[in-house]
Formats: sequence, C-alpha cells, structure tokens
Amino acid sequence: MTAHTPENTPIDIIFLIEQLERLISSGRNMPLTSNVIIDQARALDLLDQLRVAVPEEVRQAKRINEETERIVERAQEEAERILARAQEQAAFLIEERELTRAAEIKSKEIIADGQREADEIRRGADEYAASVLVRLEGELIKELQSIKHGLAMLDERYVAEDSNGNGLAPAPEVPTGTGGRAQL
Repeated sequence: MTAHTPENTPIDIIFLIEQLERLISSGRNMPLTSNVIIDQARALDLLDQLRVAVPEEVRQAKRINEETERIVERAQEEAERILARAQEQAAFLIEERELTRAAEIKSKEIIADGQREADEIRRGADEYAASVLVRLEGELIKELQSIKHGLAMLDERYVAEDSNGNGLAPAPEVPTGTGGRAQL
C-alpha cells in the first residue's frame, strides 16, 4: 500500500490505526506466549505514516479549535454590541419618557399659571368695571337729582304763575315708562 503524505490527500489517523490493528491481529502467534510475529517493514511503514498524520491531524484540530474560538469570540462581541445597543436604547427611551413626563408636568403648570393669571386679570377687570359703574351711577344719580330739581323748580314756577293768572301752560311731562313724570 502506498503511504499517504501531507502533500497528497490528508492521512486519516483512524484508518492507519485500523491497519496497524489488522497487521497485529493477522500476525502469527508464538507458542506459549501472547506475542505475535508481524511484518516489521509493514509495521514501521504504518508507524511512519502515523507520525506524519498525527501532526497534520493535530494541526487541523488546532485550526478547527482556533476557528471555533474566533467564532465564539465574534459571537460574544456581537452579543455585547447588541446588549450595549439595547441598553442605550433603553436608556434613551427612559430619558425620552422622563422628558415627556417632565414636559407634561411643565405644560400643566403653565396652563394652571395661565388660568390663575387669567382669573386675576378677570377679577381685576371686573373690579375696575364695577368701580367705574358705581362712580358713573353716582354721577348719574347726581345728574338725575339735578334734573329733578330743575323740573321741580319749573313746576313751582308754572304753579306760581298760573295762580297769578298769567295763563302759562303747565310744564310738559317727562316720559318714564310708567306713564308719569320721572321721580326719585
């Protein structure tokens, strides 16, 4: 059988071990011992092939192990990146939620302040309007009294002149909505 070399196809260690096992199993037994006689050249050839194959198999296993470690490391890094992004997003959402809540609270405060200020302005305007109306009422009462006083004087003059026989007509009535002269 031709030996497999690293330059050719990879050597299968299991296959070589099985070949060695067959060689030993097919060897001739020595009487009264557990020793067997085997083809020395064939056994040495298999051992040489194993020496060549073992380092290649170990190198392949090492490459596979290193590749596995790289894959695990990349997966770990990706998991850490995903976790970091998730934490950032959670922090952003929490911050955004807090900002929204703070904005809602501030808007309620602004609305309440505006309502209080509007109420104060309304009260002030009402008080001002009431004071102006009270003052106007006082002035109108004075004017109305002055008008009544003037009418009373005119009535007295007509009554006095009529009793003197001057023949003046009585003073005209001031309509009030009740049908008579306006009175206080």
